[in-house]
Amino acid sequence: MQANKFIITFLVVAIIIGGCSKSFLEKAPLDSVNTSNFYNTADDAVAAINAAYQPLQRPKLYNLRMWTTDIMAGNSEVGAGGGTDGIETKDEANFVTTTDNAGVLDLYRGPAPGILACNIVLEKVPAIQMDENLKKRILGEAHFLRGLYYFILVRFFGDVPLITKPQNVGDDLNPGRTAKADVYKQIISDLTTAIDSLPPRESYSGSDVGRASKGSATGLLAKVYLTLGDYQKTVDLCKLVTALGYKLNPNYSDNFSATNKNSVESLFEVQYSGATTYGFFDDFNQASWLSTFTGPRNSDFVGGAYGWDQPTQEFVDSYEIGDKRKDATILYEGGPAFDGKEYKASYSGTGYNLRKFLVPKSISPDYNTSPADFIVLRYADVLLMKAEALNELGQMDAAIVPLNLVRERAGLNDKEANISKDAMRLVILNERRMELAFEGQRWFDLIRVQNGQYGLDFLHSIGKVNATQKFLLLPIPQVERDANPNLTQNPGY
Repeated sequence: MQANKFIITFLVVAIIIGGCSKSFLEKAPLDSVNTSNFYNTADDAVAAINAAYQPLQRPKLYNLRMWTTDIMAGNSEVGAGGGTDGIETKDEANFVTTTDNAGVLDLYRGPAPGILACNIVLEKVPAIQMDENLKKRILGEAHFLRGLYYFILVRFFGDVPLITKPQNVGDDLNPGRTAKADVYKQIISDLTTAIDSLPPRESYSGSDVGRASKGSATGLLAKVYLTLGDYQKTVDLCKLVTALGYKLNPNYSDNFSATNKNSVESLFEVQYSGATTYGFFDDFNQASWLSTFTGPRNSDFVGGAYGWDQPTQEFVDSYEIGDKRKDATILYEGGPAFDGKEYKASYSGTGYNLRKFLVPKSISPDYNTSPADFIVLRYADVLLMKAEALNELGQMDAAIVPLNLVRERAGLNDKEANISKDAMRLVILNERRMELAFEGQRWFDLIRVQNGQYGLDFLHSIGKVNATQKFLLLPIPQVERDANPNLTQNPGY
C-alpha cells in the first residue's frame, strides 16, 4: 500500500483510549471529514483501516524506537551527535533506565492510536453495506494490526491494559493492567482471525500492495508461539508460510533496497513513500528516518547523515570469515565503497557505521526523502524460527535444514546436526543475531530465551554488568501512572 494511503482521513471526536491523553493522537489530519455521516460507505471503511496502519510509521515505533532496541541489545552504540543527543537510548543501553525515560514513554504510547483505530474498524465496519470480500479483508487487517500492536506492548512491558472496544466519555478511562497471559490470548485470537480473513499477498495490486496478508498473520502468529514456547505450533505455522510461496531473496542486500520493496522475502513491512507533504519530524511524515539517522556523520554519503546506531567491535568480530552479510550490513575502512565513496573509520566513534539501510542520493537526495520501507517480518526470520522450534522439540536433524538455507545465502558452510540441543540453540540464536542485525529483533530474542537468562548472560559477557532481571521489562512511565492511579509498576522500578 502506498504510504500516503495510510494518512488518517478522519477526525475521531470524543473517543480516547483509557489512561491516554489527547497527545496520543498528536494532531488532527488536515483532510478530516465530518463524523456525523462517517462509516456509511466502503470508502469510509477503507479510510478507517488505513488510519490503523499509520502509527506504525511514526518515530514512537518503527521510524526510530523499534530499531534502536539493537543498541539496547548490545549490537551497537548510539553514536549520534554526542552530548544529550539520544540520551534516553544511551540510558536504556546502559541499563540505568528510569520511569521518566522519553524513549520508554514513546514505546508505551506508540501503539495506542493504532489500537484505537483498529477498535473503531472492528466496531463500525461490520454494519456498513459493502462488498463482503472487501469487508472481510478490512476486518482481517484490523485484527492483524491490533495483534501486532499488543505484541509490541506485552513484550516490552508485560501486563498492559487490554482495550478491545472504542472508549467514549463516560466510560471507565482508567483501566488497570491486564495479565500478560490474557493479553497473549487476545493476540492469538486476533491473529487467528486474521489468518482466516486475509487474502494471500498475491491478491493485492497497485496501491494496495503492502497491506497485511495471510502470510503476514501466519508468520507473526508463529513468532507469538515461539515467544510463548509452543514449539509445535511454531513449526506448523512456519510450514504454512512456506506453502504460501515465500522465498529468500537471492542476494541478502535485496531485502533493504528502496527499489525492491515488498519483495518475495517480505511478510510485512511498514510503508514509506518519501513524500515531503509533512515535516520530517511530524507524526504524519512519509519519509523513512533510517538512512538519514544511520548515515555516517560528516561523510556526505546520504542526506542528513546523523551517525546513529554505530556497530560495536564485538559485533563486527562476530561475523564468520566469508559471511557475505558483513559487507551488506557494515561500513568499515577498507571495505566496499558506498555509492562511489570510500568509508573512513573516523566517521564513527566505534570505527563502524551501518550500511544496511542507506539510500543513495540518486534515490533520496535530501534528508527527508527516503522511500525505504522498514521490514517487520521476513522469510529468513521464519526459517530461523522453524529451526529453533525444531531444535527445542529435539529434532536436530530437521532443524539444520532451514538453518542452512539461511547460511547458504550468506556464503557460509552448512552446519552439522552432531551437537547437543543446548549447543544447537546457541548456534541458531547467533545466526538470528547476524541475519536480522539492526532490524529490531535481537532484543526480543535476548529476553524470551530461558526467561531472559540467555540475554543476561550475553549482556554480561560484553560488559553490560548493570543488566539485571528487572530491565528485561521496561518501566511503566510515571506520567502514565500519574494520570491513571490504577496502573501498577513493574518490579524494581
